[in-house]
Amino acid sequence: MSRTTATTTSILDSIGQEITTILSPVSICMLLVVLLVSSLSPPSSLSSPTTPIRSAANLVYLETPDDSPSHKLQGALLNALVFVLLISAVTFLLVLLYYYNFTNFLKNYMRFSAFFVLAAMGGSIFLTLIQHFSVPIDSPTCFLLLFNFSSVGVISVFSNAVPILLRQGYMVALGIIVAAWFTNLPEWTTWVLLVALALYDLVAVLAPGGPLKILVELASSREDELPALVYEARPTVSRNGNRGGSSLGLLVGGVSESSSVELQVVSSENERVEDTEHTVIRIGEGGMGREGETSRLVNDVRERRSSSSESSEYSVDRNRQYGHEQSEIVVDEERSPLVEMLGSGNDREGREECGSETSGMTTRGIKLGLGDFVFYSVLVGRAAMYDLMTVYACYLAIVSGLGCTLILLAVCRHALPALPISIFLGVIFYFLTRLLMEPFVVGTSTNLMMF
Repeated sequence: MSRTTATTTSILDSIGQEITTILSPVSICMLLVVLLVSSLSPPSSLSSPTTPIRSAANLVYLETPDDSPSHKLQGALLNALVFVLLISAVTFLLVLLYYYNFTNFLKNYMRFSAFFVLAAMGGSIFLTLIQHFSVPIDSPTCFLLLFNFSSVGVISVFSNAVPILLRQGYMVALGIIVAAWFTNLPEWTTWVLLVALALYDLVAVLAPGGPLKILVELASSREDELPALVYEARPTVSRNGNRGGSSLGLLVGGVSESSSVELQVVSSENERVEDTEHTVIRIGEGGMGREGETSRLVNDVRERRSSSSESSEYSVDRNRQYGHEQSEIVVDEERSPLVEMLGSGNDREGREECGSETSGMTTRGIKLGLGDFVFYSVLVGRAAMYDLMTVYACYLAIVSGLGCTLILLAVCRHALPALPISIFLGVIFYFLTRLLMEPFVVGTSTNLMMF
């Protein structure tokens, strides 16, 4: 009973660490979008802007405040349908280009897209902030700052020679800029579009012929990075020191190992290591005693192998058996649940898979697509145009949905869509808060029934 309780506690702690690594940047992105929307939106603009802006998300219908609710709903459905069809066509084209190895074209296209978002769309937001807060700055300085910001951003996102923290920061900045632009859409179009994109995400990732599912499978078979803007919770570092490797998903994918677990392969010059009984687990946090034991084990193995051939055979067999027992004990108590999911099945297959994974990769981080950042932030940004109470409710709903998705990722062991659960919960919580909770709280507060 105590053993089961300890294992459950370890699994919950590890899942909490995994969720925190991806939840922090998502929360920062949503917070900054809410601040942008709250500071730049006029107080009177509750539902829709007075001058609708034509974009790819409202090609068919331009919503105006004078339209009837049925007309707004019909137009919003048409806009969402056209936008989803457009996204599907672009995604299938991307998959086709990647299938025929037009990787250089895709990389250059993504570089151009990132530079355009940072320079053009980000520059527009930057100029709006300057005008709103009356910041004294001349045009040459503004242009120089914007160009440097965009250039460094492109280099950071697509280069392996920059710190992972800088790359993550620019990925969050891209999400903030795109989300701030999507908040300019009319209200009805925004909500219908969010629901439609969540449904599309569900089909594209899980359906047998879904474009994102095909793209993830192609990238995994080639052991290549996904041709998309993906946020890495942790860097993926290969043995030769380069960041890269295959990823399990565009939206939510990959398997991240707990920072307290490190895998080391002990090899011999005279013998090829093909069995994971040579693998030694070293605990990096909260296990100094076991670390000393396993370190002595590694030294003992090396010393015995360097001795005479007769004693070497005996010592190798002995330490194999001892190392096997130590590995089973440590893995059973301390390994991350996401690592444990990889080792499901019989113990032999799990150890072989763990050993093969260790030989080529030191860490694998959870990956979240940039679109998830964008539409999470669009939802809370739209909620910020109404009231802060709806912002809190939508944020809690998104966080809960993302946590459920990460737990399902540990169970299913393949790429999962990150939008459906969070978006559906966020939309439901928004309308429940706006239609039920907000009138109740305001009414009780004004009548001095609740403080």
